Amino acid sequence: MAQHPPADAESSSPADEYIPTFYIGHHESKRPLPVTDFALRLAQDFGYDMLTSPITSPNFHARVLALISSHLSELTAIESGEGYHKNSIPPVPIIPPLNPVDTPLSPGDTVSQLIGYCSPWIDLSSSDPLISNISRQVLNIEIAYASFCGVGNVIIPGPRSYSSDTTDSDGLIQYARAIQEALNIGNYTQFAIHIPMYGHEQGKDTTGDFAPFARNPRLSEKTKENKEVDLFETWDAWNVIRSVCKYNSRLSVALALPRQMPTESLQSRWFAEPLRMLSFSTSTFLKNKGGHPVLSKAHQQLLSKYMRLKQTPWLLLEDVGPIPGLESTELGSVTSPSDTSNTSGPPSPTPAEAAEKVRDSQKVQAKPKDLTAHLIYLRYLQRNQPPRTTIEKFGSGYQDYLQAPLQPLTDNLESVTYEVFEKDPVKYDNYELAIVQALADWSEQSKPTSSPTGAVVIAVAGSGRGPLVTRALRASQITGVPVEVWAVEKNPNAYVLLQRHNAEDWGGVVNVVKSDMRAWKGPLRSNVGPIGQAVTTTAAAPASPYGKVDILVSELLGSFADNELSPECLDGVQHVLAPQYGISIPSSYTAHLTPILAPRLHADISLRAGSDKTATNTPYVVMLHAIDYLASSVPDHPRFQEAWEFNHPLPAATLAIAEARRGGGVSGGGGGSMLGGDGANEHNTRYSRLTFVCKDRGVVNGLAGYFEAVLYDGGTGGKVELSTRPDTIDLKSKDMISWFPIFFPLKTPLYFPDDSELDVSIWRQTDDRKVWYEWVVDSFVMTGPAKRMRLGTSEVGSSRKVGCLM
Repeated sequence: MAQHPPADAESSSPADEYIPTFYIGHHESKRPLPVTDFALRLAQDFGYDMLTSPITSPNFHARVLALISSHLSELTAIESGEGYHKNSIPPVPIIPPLNPVDTPLSPGDTVSQLIGYCSPWIDLSSSDPLISNISRQVLNIEIAYASFCGVGNVIIPGPRSYSSDTTDSDGLIQYARAIQEALNIGNYTQFAIHIPMYGHEQGKDTTGDFAPFARNPRLSEKTKENKEVDLFETWDAWNVIRSVCKYNSRLSVALALPRQMPTESLQSRWFAEPLRMLSFSTSTFLKNKGGHPVLSKAHQQLLSKYMRLKQTPWLLLEDVGPIPGLESTELGSVTSPSDTSNTSGPPSPTPAEAAEKVRDSQKVQAKPKDLTAHLIYLRYLQRNQPPRTTIEKFGSGYQDYLQAPLQPLTDNLESVTYEVFEKDPVKYDNYELAIVQALADWSEQSKPTSSPTGAVVIAVAGSGRGPLVTRALRASQITGVPVEVWAVEKNPNAYVLLQRHNAEDWGGVVNVVKSDMRAWKGPLRSNVGPIGQAVTTTAAAPASPYGKVDILVSELLGSFADNELSPECLDGVQHVLAPQYGISIPSSYTAHLTPILAPRLHADISLRAGSDKTATNTPYVVMLHAIDYLASSVPDHPRFQEAWEFNHPLPAATLAIAEARRGGGVSGGGGGSMLGGDGANEHNTRYSRLTFVCKDRGVVNGLAGYFEAVLYDGGTGGKVELSTRPDTIDLKSKDMISWFPIFFPLKTPLYFPDDSELDVSIWRQTDDRKVWYEWVVDSFVMTGPAKRMRLGTSEVGSSRKVGCLM
């Protein structure tokens, strides 16, 4: 059953001509300072949306370097003198407060349109305590001042080393701890860590860098050049940083795109992360035949995918040339053309001299169009993005929006909720096809019916506003098989609408019944004589006034098939189904699982947990979007695996045992497996243990759940099915939008290395009053041909407190 749309969901119309918005910024390592209002307007005139600005000036840089040099000289003198002792080493110096000449920023309208860029010359992960300490001081000073000025977004260069595979490498943890402290200083500032998609950034200007001052450079820096590239190393480093920072919602990634795209698995991994920006350097681009910068097909496809994120990342052009009109200015000399008050200077040149100067300048200066070639190309890509799919149009605003599953048995749904899932033509087309095939087979096989008139009796259990009733009547028209339709609905408000539909749309041919389907006794008949195959009468036993149903149609399926109590509901109404030939649509359904990385969902749930103690134990219905599927498809262990199956109708003996147990009778035994139960619903409990193979390292944030259903399986028409599984939905029910997946969260993320196995254990539990799920994930690494070592186990999740009430 579909979910009610979130309040902030964007509406979309069929005629929606969607063009994603590209917010494009300009970053220049040696930008003239300060960035004036004139420079901003000039950049905007050429098509840029934002500019970066360093937070501190070269003057501050020089002052910090002088402080380090002075301290190192003092240390050298002490260490070389007599009576040297470690206790005599002076403490790390403290950087004095900023002076006006130390920063180009000041509060105002201009600064609010800038992205602050922290100093790239610091080394937060240095193994030298002096360098790491001074670097943290610089970062804290810059963040505090940028926050004071009202800078909303700050970019921090990534760590110098992304590796944790050497015994002396603690730099990454030091870096992460520094970022955590900075988040506490800039309480309202958004932070983006600038890191490459893989490998290490090349060709950076290291003038005035702190690294040469380090007295014990880390081993990893010495061996970096000879090291084989580890594709997931930078992601691994990012995972350490955001884990230390507890998935802070203000911490994101500024991802530097390489010239050569990595494997699809790494692209998908970064897609799941909170991407604030994508940065492009000149090396990211290729040159076409005309000499203009272009992106490869792989880059274009990645950009189109990433720009489909709910929060689209900004695009940052990095060192692609100065803003036209600012290319020849010196530091701090950017002036407005209107600034012509100074009339002193050399005499004006003659016309011949002026023409000569123009020719000379054209020889060495690029044309404005050349300086904005990269920008023009990105705007071209913006105008030529592929159209959104049907599901993308419908899901606009729903992506990664957590919703608690419906409680249709205890809650009466609103009309707008019914309306949402009635908009899905695919589901109802498949239901209609299933009914058509069932009626055709019924007629062809000359099976007896449960109606005195010979019509096939169809009951729609849980009719809602009547879409399946309409489809059943249409199926009768298509096949020419007469039907007798009963609409059973417990919602008193929907019952009113069903009666109106019957009078105005269905010609009064539908029998509308207000009742919980489990309490419905069946079609009301005359108590004279037998009724088809449904009633067996004898002289001693009068005929029942209630008949039977030939085809029982329901749409009780939830996101995990059985999570809205379809098994319990259909068990309860099965007594009205004709025992020999009666069929259920759907006839069976299966639940499926796969482990996923979903950092956005984890951060959202962790935030909710502060006020809702059940937040981490609630299975959520959610349109999964910014996620990564962690499992690989290998023989015997596919990416999506079946957990369990339900079939309808059940054998009569099974229901008889359940009824004997109900109420705790002696014939029922000693009770169910759960405290407080009598075992009447024990046949609907399930347990499954699934093993998933993971080639690449990752973090499990939870389990994604899907379902497949067989609506009708019989006759020559073949199976009519529904599926929400990403790998089979196009084959079985393409563009179906009625169900979003279900998400079983893990309270604490579970990390695993390359070439691991994840074992998922999941239970469907019941105490005869409600149904809930429990789940746990184990990680293993293979240590031999048939031997595994357990690496970790998640906490057991349990939705017992928010279970679905029966």
